[in-house]
Amino acid sequence: MTAKSSSALHTKGLVVHWAGRYDLLLWFMTLGRERRFRERLLEPARLQIGESVLDVGCGTGSLALAAKRRVGPAGTVHGIDASPEMIARARHKASRQGAAITFDIGVAESLPFPDRQFDVVLSTVMLHHLPRSIRQQGVGEMRRVLKPGGRLLAIDFARSTDERKGLLAHVHRHGGLRAGELTELATVAELRVAESGPIGVWNLQYVRAEAPSA
Repeated sequence: MTAKSSSALHTKGLVVHWAGRYDLLLWFMTLGRERRFRERLLEPARLQIGESVLDVGCGTGSLALAAKRRVGPAGTVHGIDASPEMIARARHKASRQGAAITFDIGVAESLPFPDRQFDVVLSTVMLHHLPRSIRQQGVGEMRRVLKPGGRLLAIDFARSTDERKGLLAHVHRHGGLRAGELTELATVAELRVAESGPIGVWNLQYVRAEAPSA
């Protein structure tokens, strides 16, 4: 199958454009320890030297930069985001650090890559920006671009069904995911859930799921 066209960049999800303020907000929320926070998010992915990685909803590129440090010069990292402002800032960061990362405008519902291209796909704190009806489509696209045996690491805010919506739900239009929803999304996409649980920061949960080997 050929790559899907990147010309149709419309998304039904929430697109965050305030790139500079986003980095500043995260700096405050992590008490100036953003780099340590990003490294913690990457741990369950178990990235290896030489692997190919796609960061879906890469924002300002900090996680992609951390991934590049782990896969090394022999590895490749791509990042996509629906916001031109986020991509511009991500490219600036990569250029400033001399990191060979490709950042492009794109949407989770229609990834502009051919089937079976990546060893690892990352989706961190992105799925809650999509309406519930679109989340499965996005995870299906992530499954499509994974190589046989490849890994998806999905991380997002999760809340129990009886929990009141808090500040994060009001800031983000679609709120957090239901408890167990990450596992459900991966399973429906025919991925095998290898590991799941809390990240240990805020109410973030993760799922690491694998594509069939054949």
